[in-house]
Amino acid sequence: MSFDNFLSIHDISIYEFNQVLDLAEDIKKRPRAFQNKLNGKILAMIFEKPSLRTRMTFEVGMLQLGGEAIYLNPSDIQMGTRESAYDVVKNLERWVDGIMIRTFRHDTVVNLAEVSSVPIINALTDLLHPCQAMADFMTLREKKGGLSNLKLTYVGDGNNVAHSLLLASAKAGTEMAMATPEGYEPDPDILRMAEEDGRKTGFRCILTSDPMEAVKEADAVYTDTWTSMGQEGDKQARIRTLSRYQVNSRLMAEARSDAVFMHCLPARRGEEVTDEVMDSAQSVVYDQAENRLHVQKIILSMLLGETR
Repeated sequence: MSFDNFLSIHDISIYEFNQVLDLAEDIKKRPRAFQNKLNGKILAMIFEKPSLRTRMTFEVGMLQLGGEAIYLNPSDIQMGTRESAYDVVKNLERWVDGIMIRTFRHDTVVNLAEVSSVPIINALTDLLHPCQAMADFMTLREKKGGLSNLKLTYVGDGNNVAHSLLLASAKAGTEMAMATPEGYEPDPDILRMAEEDGRKTGFRCILTSDPMEAVKEADAVYTDTWTSMGQEGDKQARIRTLSRYQVNSRLMAEARSDAVFMHCLPARRGEEVTDEVMDSAQSVVYDQAENRLHVQKIILSMLLGETR
């Protein structure tokens, strides 16, 4: 293991990507074998955006590994207003063994990693959501038995989740199709990174504005909320633009008959996905949520302790 922080899937090697997935499967099967890996270790969790899954999976993960996690909400530290991000991290590194942050600007995470003497974990920025994508690919591998011969289709807004799915697809050699309306396409720099990473794996990316075209022969259909935190002012305009990208039974019928439906949650039922799909036998959304715990326990073990 050579990575010192976990900021982006682009930053880790193909070997490390698969190592995280392999060990996550192991820790899911044999949790007791890992229960003392982080005895005495403390994780600081900085939240500038609220979360159910991120807080629970990191906090529970640290506890199950024998360590502890301390939750810091925006009013506790007021990073960037009451105190600079630099001063915050230079204080925290004297007290804790690692820092997890869920924030808005990706630069914040990058800048913290540059000055911190303890590992930094990106739990979400407006650009990337790498822990989620790792859990998603763990779920895909569980359900489909492999990754290199799959087609993953993402439908909707080309956001932070879509970006990390692109980077994960490139590491895994998974074909990825993305259907987004004009103006909602993925970041060109992320596409370039994915193409660069995918040269060794046979990764292929298909970009289109037609959701029906994108889901044809898909092994998995993925969507995310149309209005992320900080975009509430544009909600009605976004709903109008993205309405034809809803994942419903008609759209799922274009995918393979054994295709799974994926969502990072929280879902706005009736907008990006219907109840019929969300609650169907094809839905693996709660498996994805569970696998956040197992993937993050391995990332924590690799960064804060020993994996074996």
